[in-house]
Parts: sequence; C-alpha cells; structure tokens
Amino acid sequence: MNYDRIFRQPLDRLAFILIFSLTLAIVIFAWGGETIFASLPKVQSFSWAGQQISAEDTSFILTFDRPMERHSVEENLQIEPALGGKISWVGNRMAYTLNFPAPYGEKYQISLSNAKEQFRGKQNFGAAIVPFTSKFTTRDRAFAYIGTQEEERGRLIFYNLTEERQEILTPPNLIVTDFKFYQQGNKILFSAADRSTGDELLRKLELYTVNMPQRDISAGTKQNKAENYQIKLILDNKDYQNNKFDLAKDGKTIVVQRINRKNPADFDLWSIVEGQLPKQLNNREAGDFAIAPDSQTLAVAQGQGIALLPLQTDVKALDFLPKFGRVISFSRDGSAAAMVNFNTDNPQMSYMRSLYYVNNQSLQKKLIDINGSIVDCQFNPMGTQLFCLLTQVEDKEEYTEKPYFANIEIKTGKMQPLVALPKYQDIKLSLSSDGLGILFDQVVTAANATPENLLRTNSGESIVGGNLWILLVSTTDPVSNKSPQLKEIPLAGFHPQWLP
Repeated sequence: MNYDRIFRQPLDRLAFILIFSLTLAIVIFAWGGETIFASLPKVQSFSWAGQQISAEDTSFILTFDRPMERHSVEENLQIEPALGGKISWVGNRMAYTLNFPAPYGEKYQISLSNAKEQFRGKQNFGAAIVPFTSKFTTRDRAFAYIGTQEEERGRLIFYNLTEERQEILTPPNLIVTDFKFYQQGNKILFSAADRSTGDELLRKLELYTVNMPQRDISAGTKQNKAENYQIKLILDNKDYQNNKFDLAKDGKTIVVQRINRKNPADFDLWSIVEGQLPKQLNNREAGDFAIAPDSQTLAVAQGQGIALLPLQTDVKALDFLPKFGRVISFSRDGSAAAMVNFNTDNPQMSYMRSLYYVNNQSLQKKLIDINGSIVDCQFNPMGTQLFCLLTQVEDKEEYTEKPYFANIEIKTGKMQPLVALPKYQDIKLSLSSDGLGILFDQVVTAANATPENLLRTNSGESIVGGNLWILLVSTTDPVSNKSPQLKEIPLAGFHPQWLP
C-alpha cells in the first residue's frame, strides 16, 4: 500500500488525525479515568461517622485530602437538624465545636458540596469537592428509676422515652435503695438487699452492677434480652454495714461509707478501685461526700468545712474550705462547684442558707440567700447556670416549706423562679445531659404500711407509691424565652436518673 499517496489527500490526513486523537483519548480515559476523578478534592474522614454520641462529645473533625478554600467549606456545610457551633482550622482539618450539647434521641446528617480546593492561594479557581454525606445519632432519651407498684416494687427499671420501651433490670428478690449510671451508659451501680432481710434491709445493703441493654446502632435492634442482664456483686455486707456510696466519672473508683459490725466506732470511707481490694481512707471524721469530675479528688464535709482530698490513703488535704458545710454539685468539667454556707458563724443570718459558686481560681461568689432549704442544684452543660430545687418557709411556727424550681445565672446572680410545687417530701431531681429536661419525683408515704413494703424515705416513712414528672426547659440557651412545660410521666416510681 502506498501510504505517501494516501496522506497526500487533505481529507485522509484529517480523518487519520481524528482517529488517532480519539483512540488516544480512549486509552487515557481507560487507564487514568479513575485517577482523574480522584484528583477532585474530597473529605478524607469524619470523626463522628456512623457513631452514637453523648453530651460529652462536644466537637467533630472533618479531614480533607488537600488544602481547601475555607470560606467555601464553612458556607456550604450543612447539619440537619441544625446544631449551632464554631469552626476552627488546623491545616487540612476542620474542627466544629458545638455551642450546646446535641439533643438526645435525634438522628443527624452532615453534608458538604460545592466547596472548593485552595488553588494557588486564589479563590473561585479550585476544583469543587466530591459531594459528601454522613450520619450520626445521639443517645436515646432514657432514664432509670425504682418502681413502687406490684411486681415492680423495689426493682430497678429502665425506661426509653425515645422508643417508649420499659425493662426491669433487677430480680424480684432484691430491693434497690440507690443507684448511679456509669458515664459510658453501659451499666449501673446500685445498692440493694434481699427482700427476706425485712426491717434489717438498710443494714444489709450490698453493692452490685447490672449491664444495660446495648443496641446495634446500624441495625437499630436490641442485642441483649432483659432476662440475660448480668448482675455482679461488687461489695458484700459480711463484716461491714454499707451506707452511702459515690461513683467516679471514669468508672474506676467507688467510695463507700462503711461501719464495722463488731466495732461501731470503726466508721470510715472506703475506696474500691477496679482490680484491687477495698481500702480504708482513714477519714473517720467524714460526713457527706462526693467524688469530683476529675475522678481523683474527694470533697468531704469535715468538721466546720469542706476538705478536698486526693483519692489515696494517708495523704493530706489538697485544700480546706471552712466557710461551707455542703457540696451540692460540680460543673461538668470539674472547674467549679455549688456549695452551701449554713451561716453558723453569723447569729443574724443563722436562719438563712447561702448558695455559693466556688471555682478552681479561688473565686467564692455568693449567689443567693434564702429563708428555707437548698434541696439540690445542678449545673447546666456549659456551667453558666444552676438549676435548683429550693424551698421557702411559709409558716415559721409549724415550719412548713413551699418547694419551687429556679434557674440562677452564674455571671449575674439573677434568679428566675420556674415552677412551684404543691408539696415537698424527699424530692430527687436529675438534669438531663443535654440540658433540656429535668426529672423529679414525688413520693407517696404512709405511717402504717404493711411489713412487706420495705421502701423508706430518708426520714423513715414507708413509701407506698411515687409519681414521676418531667420539666422541659432549655437550660442550654441563656436567652431562651421558652416557658417551662411540666408533664407527669405515667409511671409509678421514685428516684429517677437520666441516662448520661
């Protein structure tokens, strides 16, 4: 074939060039098409992808495979339902820090499109990102309480508000008197005694743990059945009577108030550390106590003040606060506490109770003086407010108290009454981890109850029933104008506590 003759024709040369170009393009696409597509910017990782987060999770990270034009990322990032937050950057990593904890019982989707890579330091010239979407959830809105009716009496009960599902966690032979969630939400520590102990119940308490129902988030199904919940004995009552206890936030240490059965003068705090034998703390002057959120410090009412002790034996106090007689609660990060001054050193104020804000910068700020009782106070998630249950003395002769809930702003000391209650008796309250709901109870008592009813109030009255309530109020948003909503929960019990 005479190729020189063929290529002399213009049309032949053009056809050859077109065929060669198309063939070359096909080869390039076949061998490098994916590489070309992969050259577009993309999200390399999302720290909350497919996870179930809690109120302890305050920020997520998006990692990109190359430098991005930051404004285009921030402008196009979407979270549904919306979660307000602040953005910061370190190289190719973008951190999004929430203003408030993500509300529990929600499913979220994060998406990003139209964001562009940074191109030679100029805007609007970089390639657009590969569209990105991912999902995450928050923990279910759920709580536990002690039942008061029929087969539920004295048993620990878990109720999932998100799914409207109830499960009994403890066997019928145990009467539960108190309990605390582990921060991870995977189990509960509780004190209980066998029903057969009768009137000796409070002197026969032992400590147990029970596993919580775990869920496969991706499948949305429950993994464990109620009858398979494992109960484990943590501390027996053979030689000592076990009283009040507290659980460290990291779940590794339990502190228990114990009395030697053979020698009642041997009254001390004991620590139970994971993997070790129980040890006495040699603090026989200790009164009320609480473990600080750092899981390393113990606040103890001691004499005429509050001692801050390390959770080790034979170690001197870290600090002593002589002005205060009670630590009510700590802020979530442990940097501050709400404390009560009983004004015993001031005769003119002896009938008043003073609530203080005390932080680790030596600030002792009085918030309110009250002619009544400071029953309980809990910090909102950001540590900017206190939600309190207070009482006001109405009849000084008969000393009747009217209870009410109030919010107190730490910065200004301004108190806002929320809801008044008809009566006050052993009310226990619990502020949800996301700061949106407060659980509390109202027990029903009887002076002459049957011997089989072993539940008792702090004053020794027999508990024959209990009503559970929820107060919905946004304590996360200082400027919220929403009115609180008080609702009764159709469950019979007392001592409710939110899942962390």
